[in-house]
Amino acid sequence: MIKIDNLELHVAHGCNLACESCSHYSNHNHKGLASREEAGAWMADWSRRVKPAQFSLLGGEPAIHPELALFVPLVRAHWPRARIRIATNGLLLDRHPDLPAAMARAGRSVLEVSIHHLSEPYIARLRPVFDLLRAWVRAHGIRVRLIHAYRDWTRRYLGFGAAMAPFHDENPRESWQNCPARCHQLYRGGIWKCAPLAYLGMQDERYGLSEAWRPYLGYRPLAADCSDAELLEFFRREEESHCAMCSSNPQRFDLPLPIPGRPAAVPMPAL
Repeated sequence: MIKIDNLELHVAHGCNLACESCSHYSNHNHKGLASREEAGAWMADWSRRVKPAQFSLLGGEPAIHPELALFVPLVRAHWPRARIRIATNGLLLDRHPDLPAAMARAGRSVLEVSIHHLSEPYIARLRPVFDLLRAWVRAHGIRVRLIHAYRDWTRRYLGFGAAMAPFHDENPRESWQNCPARCHQLYRGGIWKCAPLAYLGMQDERYGLSEAWRPYLGYRPLAADCSDAELLEFFRREEESHCAMCSSNPQRFDLPLPIPGRPAAVPMPAL
């Protein structure tokens, strides 16, 4: 059993927003849900091998999944002491009235709501979400954390869809050191170094990416039947050649409004 900081699972690949240069490619019109059966099988394969301090349910947008609340006890059954994190943009939470009770029963859980824009159309969409969250906190005592994602948005690749291209900085060490999302992914039974590598194959299946992506599409995740030595080496390893697909010098930019509307900065309402 090896201790790790965080392990993430895509509950849904699609998203109700379209945030440019999303590291999970959720703005590229993907669809698909993880079933509880397959997710449970993946967790069972790893629950005696890795001990994450935090297990994250996300996407895409996890609230697209109609059974989101049922993933909470599933995680708790496999990792009794892990902190359970649900990362969401919050806009579809009203579909899940049973979620706060599931979180309260599981304990050691947090609902992390990412704020992607400060325009009036976006904030207007958030106001009823904040009302709902206040009600959930009062009724169930759950923990809610707001993440101001728009503040540090970086470009993870160049272009879109079939025209998407990797960076060519050829400095995987600096790419790893500057990586804003060192997040291991549990996907298709394996553990992947990061989301851009885990879901790159999904991009290729949909769009047919250029030859520039071939070295990165050749990445192989850690398999559940790996040796103990392979397990230790995987989690101790920092940069590797595949990190070169991302920029070694993060390119920050102002995220365009991910929903229809005219941006106009307004104060963020308090939760």
